[in-house]
Amino acid sequence: MAALMLVLLILGLAVAWLEARHRLRPASPLRLTPLDWQVQAIDQGLLISGWLDIHNPHPRMEVMVPELTIQPVLLGQQDLSDLQTQTRVTPHHPDEDARPDGYWAAYIVKGRKTTRVEVEIRISDPAASSLAGRVDTLWAEVQWVNYGPFGRLQRRQGVVVPVRRPEVLEPDQVVFRKGEGCTVLPIRTHLLGPLDDTIEVLRTYAGHLVQPGDVLTIGETPVAVIQGRYQHPSMVEPGWLARLLCRVFHPTSSLATACGLQTLIDQVGPTRVLVAWGLGLALKLVGSPGGFYRLAGDQARLIDDITGTTPPYDQTIVLGPEAPEALCQAAASALGVDVAIVDVNDLGRVKVLASNQHCDHTLLHRALRPNPAGNANERTPLVLVRPA
Repeated sequence: MAALMLVLLILGLAVAWLEARHRLRPASPLRLTPLDWQVQAIDQGLLISGWLDIHNPHPRMEVMVPELTIQPVLLGQQDLSDLQTQTRVTPHHPDEDARPDGYWAAYIVKGRKTTRVEVEIRISDPAASSLAGRVDTLWAEVQWVNYGPFGRLQRRQGVVVPVRRPEVLEPDQVVFRKGEGCTVLPIRTHLLGPLDDTIEVLRTYAGHLVQPGDVLTIGETPVAVIQGRYQHPSMVEPGWLARLLCRVFHPTSSLATACGLQTLIDQVGPTRVLVAWGLGLALKLVGSPGGFYRLAGDQARLIDDITGTTPPYDQTIVLGPEAPEALCQAAASALGVDVAIVDVNDLGRVKVLASNQHCDHTLLHRALRPNPAGNANERTPLVLVRPA
């Protein structure tokens, strides 16, 4: 009995130590939010402009931003190497004037204060040819430094800005595919991101196509990126627990890298991950695989490591969506049909992550098993399912 008590005490101390280290890891309270980005045609090119809000929710901590730059990356279906980009970043601090020479002067964001940054990106073609059909999307990567009691943190956050949007299908243009007891319609959209709103995307591209009895689905990854739930691996600091445990996962798992597993640890805590790993291993030895994912929670299955999503998100770690049930209920009320968030792959695996009440999950499994949305770069995150 004494030996058992000693073991339990050691385990308790180890868990407390893990939790303490997890909570004391360096972190900055600053939050960066993109707002009001627009695209307009100018002579020999395009002008893309928008705002970045930097907010400090901490009541007392002051955080410095000594550096902030924007790296634009153009995406399209053609060679874009001949295009030129010019970027200008103008701070609009509430208590300081911007320098006319464009130099970013180190700025202190005080507790519970917000500052704004204006961004202008000009895209020009020296050959003076039209850019209308060449550039689809701008990936504006914000590289900024946070400096404070936590140390010096180099942060990266990308913003997707649609330059060209696909035409919205009219009812007489759609062609449904035949399925098992249903028909399905994959719906193309622009490349989605944090400048979008999920319900507005559903309404814009499918609101005029739905009929009573339909089920409108959207992929879990598009919902997550709209919510801004993605980050560059350079912003993840894997601890020894992530480096150790990631080695036991299958190489194709998003948890098989230290950064991927650390992302899960940051979401649910080291204790839950460690307990799930231990019990999951024991269950696997007695012939019950998958115990880790059941015990670690939904995020363990939903995290996509790099290469797991469409460019430019393929270079980021994407989490699962937040509050998916509430989102589905709100979308169903707004559109008047059932709405579901799904996770589907080319192997016939269909997971209905969330839906509004009374949604027919059996119908969705039949309809989505062939994966009509695709897993490549189809950009068809919406699928309209209509019972036969």
